[in-house]
Amino acid sequence: MMMIVIFGAILLFGVLIVVLGVVQSRQTSVIDDRLTTFTERTRSLEELELELPFSERVLRPLIQGVLAAFGKMSAQKNAAKVKQNLEQAGNPGNLTPAMFVGVRMTVGLVMLGVGYFLGVLMAVPLMNQLMYTVIGGAIGYVFPGIWLDRKIKARKHNILKSMPDALDLLTISVEAGLGFDLALQRVADKWENELSKEFNRVLSDTRLGTPRRDAMRMMADRCGVEDLTNFVQAIIQAEQLGVSIGKILKVQSEQMRIRRRQRAEELAHQAPIKMLFPMAFLIFPSILVVILGPALPKLLGASALGG
Repeated sequence: MMMIVIFGAILLFGVLIVVLGVVQSRQTSVIDDRLTTFTERTRSLEELELELPFSERVLRPLIQGVLAAFGKMSAQKNAAKVKQNLEQAGNPGNLTPAMFVGVRMTVGLVMLGVGYFLGVLMAVPLMNQLMYTVIGGAIGYVFPGIWLDRKIKARKHNILKSMPDALDLLTISVEAGLGFDLALQRVADKWENELSKEFNRVLSDTRLGTPRRDAMRMMADRCGVEDLTNFVQAIIQAEQLGVSIGKILKVQSEQMRIRRRQRAEELAHQAPIKMLFPMAFLIFPSILVVILGPALPKLLGASALGG
C-alpha cells in the first residue's frame, strides 16, 4: 500500500511539472509575440539573401562570374586604363576591368556568329561570308568601348553643368558659418546628381580616415573634369597656405560662371556651321522642288517641241 501511494505521488508530481512547463512556455510565447509587435526581429544573413529576387541571387552573380572568367582569359595590359574609364563613367553595373573585357569578348563572339549566319542565310560567296563574320566580330568588340565613351561624356557633362550652382551653395554655406565638410554635406543633400554623389563619397572617405586632400584628389581623378580638378587644387592649396576657404570659393564660383558663359558663346558660334549641313542636304532640295516643280513640265515640253 505504501508503494502504491509513493508511486501515485511521484506520478502526480510529474504530471504537475509537465502542466507547469506547458503553461510557462505558453506565457513565454505570448510575451514574445507581444514584444515582436513593438520591436523588429533581427533577421539572419540567409533570410536577407532569400528576400532578394531570383535575378539578384542567381542570375546576376552567374553573369558576373562568366564575364570575369572571359576577362581573365585575355591580356591585362590596359587594365589600369580600363579601370580609370570605368570610374569616370560612374562604374556602370559595378563592372570590374576583367568583367568589362569579358563583356567586349562576349559581344564580339555573339556578333561574330551573327555575321556568319547572315552570310549563310544570304547565300553569298565564301569570301563575303568571311568578310561579314569579321565585320560583325569587330563591331561587337568595339561597341562596348563606344558605349563606355558615351557614358563618360554624359557624366562629365552632368558634373560640369551642376558645378556652378554647387559652388554657389558652397560659398553661401561657408560664408554663413558652416565648415567645409558640412557645406559639402549640404550640397550633397540638396541635389541628386553625379557631383553630389562624388561629394558624398568624399565625405564617406574622410569619415573612414582618409585625409580630406587625398579624398578630393581621388574625386578629381575619378571624374576627369578639368574645372573640378582646378577647384580641388585651389581648395588643397588654400588649406596648405592657410588662406580663407570662403574667399577661394567665391573666386572659384565667379570663374565657373564666366567659363559657363564662354562655353555657351562657343556653342552659339558653332551653331551656323552645324546648321549648314542640314540646310544643304534637307532644306535646299525641298525648296528647289517647291519652286521648280511647277515649272518643270513646261520646261520639258518646251525642250520637246524644240527638239
